[in-house]
Amino acid sequence: MKSPLVVGVDGSDASLTALDWAVDEAVRHALPLRIVHASLWERYEGVVPAWSTDRPSGQVFAENVVATAAERARRRAPDLPLVTDVLPEDASTALLREGQESTILVVGSRGRGEFADLLLGSVGLVVAARALGPVVVVRGDRQALEARHGRVLLGIGEHDVDSSAVRFAFHEAAVRDAELDVVHTWRRPAHGPADHLLMRRAGGAYFTEESSTVLDKALESAASEHPQVRLRRSSVEGPAHKVLTERSAAADLLVVGARRREGRLVGLELGRVAHRALHHASCPVAVVPQRRSESTEGQR
Repeated sequence: MKSPLVVGVDGSDASLTALDWAVDEAVRHALPLRIVHASLWERYEGVVPAWSTDRPSGQVFAENVVATAAERARRRAPDLPLVTDVLPEDASTALLREGQESTILVVGSRGRGEFADLLLGSVGLVVAARALGPVVVVRGDRQALEARHGRVLLGIGEHDVDSSAVRFAFHEAAVRDAELDVVHTWRRPAHGPADHLLMRRAGGAYFTEESSTVLDKALESAASEHPQVRLRRSSVEGPAHKVLTERSAAADLLVVGARRREGRLVGLELGRVAHRALHHASCPVAVVPQRRSESTEGQR
């Protein structure tokens, strides 16, 4: 049986938008959908006496959240297999555990009670920064999400040779019959002698050539496995986070990698590019982790 696509809901507008996106994604990938809501109502309201006929308000709310979400999902995709669950944990802990058994974990950009001007809610940030599998944070307003650009955007780093993020992006482009827009950025040295070889080569030709080599190595394996995917490769001068967030306005999904330490987790493991994308992108952002060993990390 295929691992499900898991979406976290809490009744907020952002989580319902994420639910709609998750339903469509589950249909595209032919995956069962698991809708979860994390609630600690028992901790704060206590156990109801056996003789009582009253149901705690927290329990009622939690059950209504998942029931409403399930009804919404069934209206959008009547034949989609789905299950619901209320988890007696805090949201971050519950979603991180759920992510270990899911194909994709989907969350909204903000939850209930978050300040309206927050770019990304705390739960979304923690889950994206710590999950061991792919996490999609659904960003963008509803009108933008309903638009179809036919493009998946992928940011490539120096170490993304046949990485999990590359393979994920190719698969997404394939199931969507979308163009895969692959971007690698480069920067000129801030300081250096005026007669240095790199300074003399006009138009950044050296950096463009090096960037093209990075793209060749990163894409070779996945491209051979997905020959039907239309590729657009770009070597762009500028900061990666800025280039990708600007291009995200014309994309249906932005895919970025995140490097995770083997054996232990320290803090929020997000690079600068992924962090900025999660806060500023105009479309949903997929953060795809790549495991790394402590010894390898020390060499980079």
